[in-house]
Amino acid sequence: MIKAQVVELKPNQAMKHQLDRLCDYRRYCWNEALATWQAMYEARTLNKEDNPSPNEYRVRDELVANKAEWQYQLSSRCLQLAVTDLANAWQNFFDKAQPDWGKP
Repeated sequence: MIKAQVVELKPNQAMKHQLDRLCDYRRYCWNEALATWQAMYEARTLNKEDNPSPNEYRVRDELVANKAEWQYQLSSRCLQLAVTDLANAWQNFFDKAQPDWGKP
């Protein structure tokens, strides 16, 4: 049996502001992770011996190592989840069992 639980949020102005900040930060992390992943992939295509293939953990470690001062005020979990979602998106993009594989 599948059970679903519906929760309705009623945030006040302060909570809305924090949720907006976290959503913006997660979008920023997604874009940074995508740029880092593509840079790592391009470096690998140029020189396979010195550059390992990009994966979720290498991209995450690179982003954590290069965090700006303002990023320490926000949740690091947003960064981790954004990179995990990006890795799942890459995996689904190349999975031919998916209905629309190869399409963004």
